[in-house]
Amino acid sequence: MARSSILDFRILIVPGLHGSGPDHWQSRWQRLYPYFERIEQAQWDVPDLAAWSEQLDRVLRISTQPALIVAHSFGCLTTVHCAASTAPNILGALLVAPADPRKFGISEILRKVKLPFASIMISSTNDPWMKSRCASYWASVWGSEFVNAGALGHINAESNLGDWRLGLSKLQCLAATVPSTGYSKAVCQRGVSEPILQFSV
Repeated sequence: MARSSILDFRILIVPGLHGSGPDHWQSRWQRLYPYFERIEQAQWDVPDLAAWSEQLDRVLRISTQPALIVAHSFGCLTTVHCAASTAPNILGALLVAPADPRKFGISEILRKVKLPFASIMISSTNDPWMKSRCASYWASVWGSEFVNAGALGHINAESNLGDWRLGLSKLQCLAATVPSTGYSKAVCQRGVSEPILQFSV
């Protein structure tokens, strides 16, 4: 069976609290790959799990194209919650530096979720929003592959990661675990070509 690349999928960027500024790797990825789509929230400063999850669900239902989610911080919790409520078309998720559900009083809600698709969680050893051992626990609960990225803080703009090639390589690895969807041609016709995705995995 053919291995997929990220060109085979709709890529949805799911930021955390306050969105992701221009120097955040999520924003830099969108500049590198303009077909990546950002999930916009009505109130970026209000971590409302139900509202954020509903917004992600609405965007997913706009298209039948299989999607990969690229989430950060509270966006990871949003993705997990959305997946538990029969969100359509998600084939995989990259969960980066998830915030600790306990900080928002939503542990019991998210502890019941086992993600029905492939997922990779990337954690930092000195993340102020979630200790590494807690991140490992949640990865186990959700059924995610756990990756310890070292001391990168909250893996955000302050981490000075530039285009964060490690994250891009993990996204490609995630795509490669999912059977080819047949969407490559449609995506490429939107102006994205394969050579820009040639990075080491």
